[in-house]
Amino acid sequence: MRILVWLLRAFIFFSLFAFSLNNLHTATLHWFFGQSWSAPMVIVVLVAFGAGAAFGVLAMAPSWWRQRQKAQWAQQQAAPAAATTSPGTGTSQPPVIPDGI
Repeated sequence: MRILVWLLRAFIFFSLFAFSLNNLHTATLHWFFGQSWSAPMVIVVLVAFGAGAAFGVLAMAPSWWRQRQKAQWAQQQAAPAAATTSPGTGTSQPPVIPDGI
């Protein structure tokens, strides 16, 4: 199984390497106010991919932070409830997580 994984990785690497060798032509990006940028097409594609990945991570960051804050709040609320409930008295209700956090 390990050999198959390495063969798949090698195939992907050589496919991307061949793609980059086939796209060495110069691409020109025309910006506003007469500005332009010329670079090999593979660099333009790499920069566009990196910018898209960075934008995706930054777009998801507030949601991740909110979920982490809710999880920490729930953990803090559950710790005192678990400490006050003795094993013989029954079960306690799970904490209610407010939506406004």
